[in-house]
Amino acid sequence: MAEIKTKLTPVSPSSFINTIADPQQRKDSSELVSMMERITGKPAKMWGSSIIGFDKYHYKYDSGHEGDMCLTGFSARKGTLTLYVGFALQEARMLEKLGKHKTGKSCLYIKKLDDIDRGVLQDLIRVAVEEMRRRYPS
Repeated sequence: MAEIKTKLTPVSPSSFINTIADPQQRKDSSELVSMMERITGKPAKMWGSSIIGFDKYHYKYDSGHEGDMCLTGFSARKGTLTLYVGFALQEARMLEKLGKHKTGKSCLYIKKLDDIDRGVLQDLIRVAVEEMRRRYPS
């Protein structure tokens, strides 16, 4: 079985943020760290080379593949912030109020925090965390 690539690393999230070239993304990343730490009650940790994650859960697939992953988190990608909010993407009414964004299977993509309603974003993250904790109790 292949080794899991996205796992906890000893790298400090703040040192990773300092390597982000775009000043707006650095600022937004620091704000997201504070927001997600407040919501999860857990400190930021690096998962793999580019994901800042909060809390964790253990998954196991029917195939037998299993591992740990962050409960929620984000990554500053080129030109976009990718937020891992999974189940919150089912909240269509909240997404309508969020502002300028795109979605993927379990990701929310935004260019900058000033494009969205931060209160709605906090609610989305809270919904995602609550649902993950319900589905994967520790």
